[in-house]
Amino acid sequence: MPENSSSIDYAMEKASGPHFSGLRFDGLLSSSPPNSSSVSSPSPSSSSHAISDPEAPKQPFVIGVSGGTASGKTTVCDMIIQQLHDHRVVLVNQDSFYRGLTSEELQRVQEYNFDHPDAFDTEQLLHCAETLKSGQPYQIPIYDFKTHQRRSDTFRQVNASDVIILEGILVFHDSRVRNLMNMKIFVDTDADVRLARRIRRDTVERGRDVNSVLEQYAKFVKPAFDDFVLPSKKYADVIIPRGGDNHVAVDLITQHIHTKLGQHDLCKIYPNVYVIQSTFQIRGMHTLIREKDISKHDFVFYSDRLIRLVVEHGLGHLPFTEKQVVTPTGAVYTGVDFCKKLCGVSIIRSGESMENALRACCKGIKIGKILIHRDGDNGKQLIYEKLPHDISERHVLLLDPVLATGNSANQAIELLIQKGVPESHIIFLNLISAPEGIHCVCKRFPALKIVTSEIDQCLNQEFRVIPGLGEFGDRYFGTDDE
Repeated sequence: MPENSSSIDYAMEKASGPHFSGLRFDGLLSSSPPNSSSVSSPSPSSSSHAISDPEAPKQPFVIGVSGGTASGKTTVCDMIIQQLHDHRVVLVNQDSFYRGLTSEELQRVQEYNFDHPDAFDTEQLLHCAETLKSGQPYQIPIYDFKTHQRRSDTFRQVNASDVIILEGILVFHDSRVRNLMNMKIFVDTDADVRLARRIRRDTVERGRDVNSVLEQYAKFVKPAFDDFVLPSKKYADVIIPRGGDNHVAVDLITQHIHTKLGQHDLCKIYPNVYVIQSTFQIRGMHTLIREKDISKHDFVFYSDRLIRLVVEHGLGHLPFTEKQVVTPTGAVYTGVDFCKKLCGVSIIRSGESMENALRACCKGIKIGKILIHRDGDNGKQLIYEKLPHDISERHVLLLDPVLATGNSANQAIELLIQKGVPESHIIFLNLISAPEGIHCVCKRFPALKIVTSEIDQCLNQEFRVIPGLGEFGDRYFGTDDE
């Protein structure tokens, strides 16, 4: 926008020329574009605070998908969403953030450039992306392409997700939006293919005739692509030729996203911490056992299912030896032999809930027991221990469904080491872990392994895991019933 001294000339030029910029008429005489949205963007200070807050929820993986009109951006997004089916994914279309046209603009709608950056409410798009990235829900407007207005009677509610996809022709144009993205994808498709797709889309879905689509393409769409969309290609991390037809590129992208999503932040700090891969099945079972009103029968049933998964994953970290066997067909099969010297040790009494799953996986396994008195955050008073006499020669699976402060675990691990068990031979299995407990155990015993199904947010002032699942032993064995 020019300075005030030339704003009148600028307005006259825009009003007389055929290439209407996309600004509102009342904005042509203003040095700054008006705020068309009632939603104000957060201040920079509040945004940076949300990012730096150590207790804030884990931030989602944000993907930007740009490209020319009808290049196949939505198809690529749909393919990514389909391959990320085990994660919560939300798609945010830049088209939802078109500015509603004024009455003056509607009278000259043929001269309005819908492919210009000023046609979009970038401030609201930025606020939406920042809100979703902070873990909060957002109400996305719904734009009517026939009336060129946002619908006032409805909106699209989107919730916090593991992955946020921002899709649109100009999502790379504004550096503030661009800086929120963890990955930027540009969908590159031949111009003739894009034009054919746009004609089909605008005539079928948006109620326009072919002549108006071609006129708009020649007057606005192609110049805007050359001026704004194509230059933003340089910001892309990945360029996908042929759009949705390029299955190899989409597969590589989703593999990379899976890798990024599969790692908890603490796993990057402590390579000896393993979180079993989350699926909707696992999240569903966690949802059930964390519900305070679930029946004891259902709590035990779904806890046992989760414990079995943790045990199986933990067994995968044991050493194996190669073994060959002869199959009924007479052929030789080369496989592996299970670790023979193995035992379990449960921390009484919650740890006893994990014994059945271990016995189901390892026939005839020996299981020892350790009882440690818990008093607040100080779980260091050893009350009882009964362990196999040859435990120093075995790999040990230490069982406790909840890792909270880590003090009781440290006491149990210290006892095992005193009994001659090498630290690297201990695998600690639990359902949920608090970050404080992981820090406490891993800093003191960096050679053992921790296998868990979820890492929770934190401990509260009473040293309970949050969000947690309450007193696991009482709920599992039914001793919390009044």
